[in-house]
Amino acid sequence: MNNSQPYIPRADRSPSAERYQSSRYAELRIWWREIDRALLFLVMALMAIGTAAVFAASPASAQRLSTDDVTLPELYFYWAHIRWQIVGFAVLIGASMLSREDARRLGVVLAGSMLFFLLLVPLIGYEVNGARRWINLGMRFQPSEFLKPGFAIMLAWILSWRLRDPSLPVLRTVSAIMVLVGGLLMLQPNLGATILFCGVWFVLVLLSGVPVQRLGMVVAGAFGLLTAAYFLYDNARHRIDAFLGGGTAFDQVDLAQRTLLAGGWTGSGIWLGVRKNKLPEAHTDYIFSVIGEEFGLIACAAIVIIYLAIVIQVLKRLSDEDSLFTLLAGAGLVTQIGGQAFINILVNLQLFPSKGMTLPLVSYGGSSTIAVCLAVGLLLAITRRNPYLKRQSPGLRTIMADHISTIGGTSRERNSP
Repeated sequence: MNNSQPYIPRADRSPSAERYQSSRYAELRIWWREIDRALLFLVMALMAIGTAAVFAASPASAQRLSTDDVTLPELYFYWAHIRWQIVGFAVLIGASMLSREDARRLGVVLAGSMLFFLLLVPLIGYEVNGARRWINLGMRFQPSEFLKPGFAIMLAWILSWRLRDPSLPVLRTVSAIMVLVGGLLMLQPNLGATILFCGVWFVLVLLSGVPVQRLGMVVAGAFGLLTAAYFLYDNARHRIDAFLGGGTAFDQVDLAQRTLLAGGWTGSGIWLGVRKNKLPEAHTDYIFSVIGEEFGLIACAAIVIIYLAIVIQVLKRLSDEDSLFTLLAGAGLVTQIGGQAFINILVNLQLFPSKGMTLPLVSYGGSSTIAVCLAVGLLLAITRRNPYLKRQSPGLRTIMADHISTIGGTSRERNSP
């Protein structure tokens, strides 16, 4: 007779809960092993710099935007920025944990939904400072901001179809999408975003292996559209004229440059800058100038170096990628982030007409901060890889070598008798 007692599970011990915790811990370990940690740390450094920059710019913007009825606290934008950064960083980490396929699906769905909202902007859009760019659904947001990461991923997905069937009209498809997006953006009007989207489109088409002759036609068409924008849109014409002629009524860029240089190499010190008080949108579009005045040109140079390091780090990771979609999506996302950053910096240096573009991960923003963090999270997810697996194909290096050989072959054919 067996007198052993039957096994009774303890109430405080759930095998399923233990397995779930073990599984979640294993997933976190895999995520930490596969993501680009150097890229993550660079992004976190930019967000930390952004926190200090908004802290410096918040009093000037709060004073400028206060009215007789409402007086904003000096740190109003700083505390709001902290809240948006917490939400944005959570979105970044959540998106980075997606698999490559799930990131692709999310990007395509995001692009489709934001295109739908972009179509609604001329009808029910919310107007601010003479531009109708926002949709108000309980929370005001710019569809074009959330379209940026989806646009890069969707175009990369379509262009990658060439591997399955080279006869598919992928170039015409992505070009039609670009024309649609550009037309909707110019209705707002939003010339700066249109230029950025065109840049992303051009980089992806270039990397996908389109013949050089077609690219020449595309560049000529882009210059034609820019010329048309100058003559058809007053806002674009005024800003270009202000940039070329030094500006009178539209002298924000000139004021931003003076603010940027006022602090010298080391800056005047936090909250000690005076030119920022006259600067419009000191906490958003022209925060780079505030950094120059209060923290110095050395801090500005450090920010430029960090952006360059982000671009180089992503390209280095893509250099031996064997998936065309991953290569194109990663290149498109980093082009979008880096392109927006350098357009903003060039505007503050009076080297580019004013475009109303924020400095990614640094400027104050609500939905724009979340959109940029989502783009970075998707970039981290798409570039995830097992460090123990070695690629067989050299990826980006092969594509660039093919382009160089194609250009060389074309020139030899032209020079041959």
